[in-house]
Amino acid sequence: MGLNDTPKGERIHIAIFGKRNAGKSSLINSVTGQELAIVSDVLGTTTDPVYKAMELLPLGPVMMIDTPGLDDEGDLGELRVKKAMMVLNKTDIAVIVIDVKEIAAVQEKLDFQFERKIISIIEAKKIPYLVVLNKTDTVENWESKEQEVIQVVKSELNGANCMAVSASANKNIRELKELLGRLVPEEEEKFQIVGDLLQPSDLVVLVVPIDKAAPKGRLILPQQQTIRDILESDAIAVVTKEYELRETLESLGRKPKLVITDSQVFAKVSADTPRDILLTSFSILFARHKGDLEEQVKGAMAVERLKDGDIVLMAEGCTHHRQCDDIGTVKIPRWLLQNTGKKLSFETSSGMDFPEDLSKYAMIVHCGGCTLNRREMQFRLKQAVDQEIPIVNYGVLIAYMQGILKRSLEPFPGIHFLLEE
Repeated sequence: MGLNDTPKGERIHIAIFGKRNAGKSSLINSVTGQELAIVSDVLGTTTDPVYKAMELLPLGPVMMIDTPGLDDEGDLGELRVKKAMMVLNKTDIAVIVIDVKEIAAVQEKLDFQFERKIISIIEAKKIPYLVVLNKTDTVENWESKEQEVIQVVKSELNGANCMAVSASANKNIRELKELLGRLVPEEEEKFQIVGDLLQPSDLVVLVVPIDKAAPKGRLILPQQQTIRDILESDAIAVVTKEYELRETLESLGRKPKLVITDSQVFAKVSADTPRDILLTSFSILFARHKGDLEEQVKGAMAVERLKDGDIVLMAEGCTHHRQCDDIGTVKIPRWLLQNTGKKLSFETSSGMDFPEDLSKYAMIVHCGGCTLNRREMQFRLKQAVDQEIPIVNYGVLIAYMQGILKRSLEPFPGIHFLLEE
């Protein structure tokens, strides 16, 4: 990924839901102007959620998601429907598609059970949504029936915002995109990664280890995003390796505003960074940017309550090839065992595979969530809090176990005082 690309986790996620053959795939192709999804009259053509990152005016960078039909049948169909419903955990805007042919003859008995079910879940999750009546080109004399049909749908679906389109004829697609643009949710408090802590010309030193776990020829995503955020804030980014930090600091000619380190070398970087220079990690920045830093600081303290036989969930937002000394499955479990002296066991989850029932876990240790959008990270945090399971991310936990959490929270006014309570 280049510095000019918008990462998946920073894009608006627009998910398309509906029954089989409602025209979801046709609609997504028409909206994007590309053949992204396979279109067929065969029921159940879309068997798994299909993701496509793109630019969509007037919204900007978005992630379009095509989902399996909500009325899929059989054991395999139930699994497909479950996958479709899981997409809601990361959805910023939902579009419910209905085949208008099924309701054009309004005198017939109407059945909106699937649409009502998903709308109730969407409303409970406070996701903005739109009902789209598709395939208007297949209804004879549609113009004379349009308003009546729309009013019937609104009545059946509790006044849902509704519009009619023809994906195959590309009718009202521009109007649909404009309406989607007006549905973009306003974040109640969305932090930048680091830019809100900086002033123009501030100097920031980033410590980036280059070892066998580092991807060949590039930086990992959180490092790329942080550098981009620094540059967009008109501040200055200096990148160095952990063994060159002291020499780098001495050569700068002025004190940096902040040192940001990879969490795996937190202890060494803390020792080599003068105490009057603020210090934190990429992972802690992402705990604040994507989730709830205060909640994860509280989660770190659950280490002291771990006991023999406890199970710890190591959760990651992405799927990747694991190295022999992987941070999530090897290093942090080893450090937890050493730190607590307890006989703990560990389970892992990755990608979308985050457990619904967390009751068997004594603690959840989550990655920084750089590939997850804010809504999904917030969902996972809320899921843990609702089930009263402590949750913390990699960087916060590492800093806590190495005795430097208080220092690493000093860049964030108010947060570090939690450790004094």
